[in-house]
Amino acid sequence: MSKANLYNIEGKSTGELELKPELFGLKPNPKAVHQYVKIYLSNQRQGTVKKKTRAEVRGGGAKPWRQKGTGRARAGSNTSPIWVGGGRTFGPFQRNWKTTLPKKISRLALKSALSSKASEDKIKVLEELSLEQPKTKTIYALLQKLGISGSKVLFLGDARKENLYKSCRNIKNLTFRPAQVVNPYDLLNCEYLLLTRDSLKKLEEVFSS
Repeated sequence: MSKANLYNIEGKSTGELELKPELFGLKPNPKAVHQYVKIYLSNQRQGTVKKKTRAEVRGGGAKPWRQKGTGRARAGSNTSPIWVGGGRTFGPFQRNWKTTLPKKISRLALKSALSSKASEDKIKVLEELSLEQPKTKTIYALLQKLGISGSKVLFLGDARKENLYKSCRNIKNLTFRPAQVVNPYDLLNCEYLLLTRDSLKKLEEVFSS
């Protein structure tokens, strides 16, 4: 049974919390994780790069000079790719890099990433965390007390708690995400996973099936 340490707002350990084995106790599947990350990064590409072909550059129309008798090479258009200012041969073009992955593989990749973090004891759970006003200093002090202030941390919280979000957004190496939209890439891109007890419950509700 996988477990995670439970902490209060002062950063003191108040016990351990059992994690659902169907979400945190699986044997990681590297192939599923690799497939997800490959497609995730591909989907981040904008595909807006574009070079003009000889049909799109300005110019063309009349033949630059007659075919024979000038001593120069034959030329039919000043938009030719071999001319300065001409079109680009085999240049990049706009395209859609979006692709999809079966939901079962995406879910397996997420569970693999969570299980890997649990096996490495890199998951820390907080008790109820609420702020009356945005306070970056409070969150930064909490990270220091937990001993993870210098590491890359993924904080899963409630997006409706705007004060919590605003308190996290200016801290270096700290990424805030709503629990229900976390993805395997975010989990792999952090050293520690920090989440509230409510966020853990939400995570288990959404992804345990």
